[in-house]
Amino acid sequence: MTEKLTETERGTDLEPLLESGWQMAEGRDAITKSFTFTNFVEAFGWMTRAALWAEKWNHHPEWFNVYKTVEVTLSTHDVGGLSPLDIKLARKMDKLAE
Repeated sequence: MTEKLTETERGTDLEPLLESGWQMAEGRDAITKSFTFTNFVEAFGWMTRAALWAEKWNHHPEWFNVYKTVEVTLSTHDVGGLSPLDIKLARKMDKLAE
């Protein structure tokens, strides 16, 4: 079973994500990031690639797409906050956006 991030994990795993553009979501234990692509097709293609990983890991993002921008929020609802699954998916999303 997945558990919430420990304080140590928040320092070692979450902090680098915050330094690379992820932010703490207001009012909840979640992270958020805005990804901007050159056009809708690139944005949608990225979402498709990310969706395949999310499905594989059974950990699905909250996201919103308008044209070339995708707003993502990650949190693990089963634990009521951030878990290692969010860190894993955030890292993968960053890598896919490179």
